[in-house]
Formats: sequence, C-alpha cells, structure tokens
Amino acid sequence: MRAWAKRMVAAVCAAGVMVAVAGCGEHDNRTQISVWSWEPSMAALIADFEARNPDIHVTQIGTADYSKLNSAIQDGYGTPDVVQLEYFALPQYAVSGQLRDLTSRTTNYGSFYTPGSWSSVQLDGRVYGVPMDSGPMAFFYNQDVFEQAGVDAAKIRTWDDYYRAAKKLKENGVYIAADDGDASFYNAMIWLAGGRPYNTSHDGKEVSITLDTDTGTQEFTRFWQQMIDEDLVNTRLDTWSDDWKQALGSGTVASLFAGAWMPSLLLADVPGTAGLWRVAQMPTAHGNLTNAENGGSALGVLSSSRRPEASWRFIEYVCHETAGIMTRVDGGAFPADNATLNSANFLNKTTVRDARGIEVPYFGGQKFNTVLAQAASHVSTGYQYLPFEVYARSDFRATVGAAYTWVNDEHTYYDAVRREREGLIQRKDMPQSPGPQVTLREGIERWQSDLKEYGANQGFTMR
Repeated sequence: MRAWAKRMVAAVCAAGVMVAVAGCGEHDNRTQISVWSWEPSMAALIADFEARNPDIHVTQIGTADYSKLNSAIQDGYGTPDVVQLEYFALPQYAVSGQLRDLTSRTTNYGSFYTPGSWSSVQLDGRVYGVPMDSGPMAFFYNQDVFEQAGVDAAKIRTWDDYYRAAKKLKENGVYIAADDGDASFYNAMIWLAGGRPYNTSHDGKEVSITLDTDTGTQEFTRFWQQMIDEDLVNTRLDTWSDDWKQALGSGTVASLFAGAWMPSLLLADVPGTAGLWRVAQMPTAHGNLTNAENGGSALGVLSSSRRPEASWRFIEYVCHETAGIMTRVDGGAFPADNATLNSANFLNKTTVRDARGIEVPYFGGQKFNTVLAQAASHVSTGYQYLPFEVYARSDFRATVGAAYTWVNDEHTYYDAVRREREGLIQRKDMPQSPGPQVTLREGIERWQSDLKEYGANQGFTMR
C-alpha cells in the first residue's frame, strides 16, 4: 500500500457486517453492506448516501492493508461488499475472480472519466471497478529555492532540463528531489517514458514481463542512474518520514514528482512553506506532452457479496453522481471525471483547505487545479499492471532497492574515510567498503527474475 494512502486512513470501524438495531428497540430491516476503504471523506459519503437511500445501511471497514483484505477473502469472515482498490491492485483481484464484472452496469461510462482512470479499471475490455479518484503525475516545486539557484522551474520541459537544474541547485547545497527506492514512483516514471513492460493475455493466464528490454524502462533507468551517480538525488531520506518533511520545509529538497493528490498533503506536512510552491507539467525524456498515473483508486464489488444491488447503488453515488464526487473533491481528493475537471469552480481554485477548514493560498495564488487537469488530460493509455502487482511492489525494495542501499553505504563509507583522515574516528571504527557497485539495471534484472518465478508459482504462464 502506498504511503500517501496509509496516511489518509479514516478511523477504523468495526470489521464485518453487523445487524443494527434501530431506535426504540425495533429491528433494522435495512439492507446491510460494508465498505473496505481508507477514503477520508467516507463517513460523510455514507451519511449522505443513507439519507438518500433509507433502505440501505453502510458500515465502513477503515483499513489500508491489502493483507487484511486477502485474509478476509481467504477466511470468508468479515469480507466487505464494496472494496476500494488502488488502480495497480485492481487487476490482481480481477484476474483471481474476486471482483464482479461491472461491464453491463457501466455502458457509456467511458466518456465520463479521464482516459487514464477509465483504462485502469478494465481488463480485457471488461470493467471491474468505477474510478473514484486519480493521480496524474505533476512537478511540484519550491519556486523560491529554484529562483535562488537562478533556475526558472516553469521552463523545465525535458529530463536534460531537469538534470541541468539539479546541478545548479546542488551548487547551492540543495537536492532537486529525494528518492529512497519507491516502487510506485519508479513504475509511474516507466509509464511516463512510454514503457510497457507488462502484458497479460485476454484470459489472464499468460503474463509477459520485459523490464530488461522495454525501451521506456531502460531509458528512465539510465537517466535516474546518472542522477544518483552524481549525487543529484537524495537517496538517504525515507519518503514521508519526519526528516523528509523537514527537508522539504527547509528547502534542502526543492521539488518532487507526485500524483495530483499531493496539494493537501503538502499543506499538512509542510505548512511553513505556504505560498512558495508551484505546480507544472511533468518534464519528459524528449519534452513531449505525455503523462502517467501515480495513485488513484476505484470502488468495486467483491464476487462474494450477497448484496450486489445495494453495493452497486453505493458505488454509483460515490463515483458517478455529482453530490458524491463533490463531497470527495471538497475533502481533498483529485477527481477522475471530466465534468469536475472542466468545471470553472474546480479550475479556478487557488487555495487548499487545511484540517481546520481554512483556505490557504499554498501555491501563491496559482490556479493549480488548471495545471493538474491538464496533466490528467495528457495521461497515456495502454499501460498494464501485473495481475500480481501488490507482490511486485513489495519485492521492489529487495531487488531494485539494493542499488539505493549500495549508494547509501558508499556515502557512509567515504564520509567515514574523511572523518578518519581528520582524526575524528579511529580506523577500527571504519565501516566496511560497500564493494562493487549495484546498479539500477542489475536491480531491474533481479526484479524481473523474481517476478517471473513468483508468477509461475502462482499458476501463470510466464513469457
């Protein structure tokens, strides 16, 4: 589960479907459904839905842990009816037959949602969820820090532009970005580069993985290796940690590539820099206007649900009706539907609402949603997630992550060498040399090998 989702988990509600007792001791005859979701506005959505649908009672199971969902499915106890799934996780549950096919209920829905989000809920032309929110990538940067380095971040269009900006920032003791080995970020950048390393057959039984030869994967890997080799990316900060937040707040990390859900999190995590930040389109390898998704989720109905009709009515309200969509957007979600993205109220917004309900001009008066809506319109289609993507992302740390570990060990070693020469530590206290370099490319090859082995063990035919 992605860190941003974990941080936004609503208060945990009682697991399982409970038979409620109405006031005055009367038995509650409403249809009971449960919803597995971390959406922070879910309590308000449930209250509004129940007011409009007095024959249905909804219980939220507030969690952001797929292992708990898997255990519930396996045990057959406490299994929800409606489930929130990140786009990367949805194929895993669709292929395994855990999600109901919603194709017949979503006729003509395609034009309602952005291309990237709509394609993310489909497998082999069948629909297994309804888009709830989206995460088109965007370039968030501290304008003040870039200006101090003599860089106009708004003019960064290509990865070469980004590289040159990183070098100028480093001269001022500033990193352009931090990355400790985040699978979600890496996959999004592969998508951005036009990579298509995964392919699942129509019947879901055959899977192809070509990370080692895919052009987009290799292009981004070469670029990011150069950034890491030249110490232009801070690899020592754990994303979402207090140190990471402090670095953003102090300006020692000047920007980040993130999904369009980032504005409310920036305000919550780095409130002291309000007014200094701006948003721009993602720089790409060659400056072309294309984009990728990083984050975003959908609601689906588990195959085990005995209340599919009530479950569908809830999903319809949350994801397709204006009232439900606006409740989520007002709570900080980034919409997946075209109507909201093109509405004047949304596009002209210049403030972000904080936890107290106060509107803060975090981006210095910029109409940031206009930029983010443009980013959503540029998301390319055709990228596929693995039908075991949840495992794939957990394995990223053990494989590709080794390249990040090596470079951090190298920094530690050479810092110790310097301190020993200055007489600050004794030779016996020196750490061992990290040995030969572990590259991102080597990590990618190990990752691919692991994924093919895992897929075969799960009964897929691996190509």
